[in-house]
Amino acid sequence: MPGLLRGVARTAVITGTATTVSNRVSRRQAEKWSAQGDQGYEQAPSGPPPQQAPAPDQLTQLKQLGELHTSGVLTDEEFAAQKARILGH
Repeated sequence: MPGLLRGVARTAVITGTATTVSNRVSRRQAEKWSAQGDQGYEQAPSGPPPQQAPAPDQLTQLKQLGELHTSGVLTDEEFAAQKARILGH
């Protein structure tokens, strides 16, 4: 039973991290498109990503981040920024 609870907790952390990253990317894209519409399609400057509370398992976060990058959800720049945040750089 403890193994099952640990698995459920780990799944919840992974799901929460994926949801947070996905929401952040969606919000950033919406802001960029909105800014482009207001500026006649000029490049909108992007600020640093918001800070997030650290998750207990960096390896899991990095694997998930890699999957999001591979699937095209994250750009190279977003991937590098999130990776640096997870690693504390």
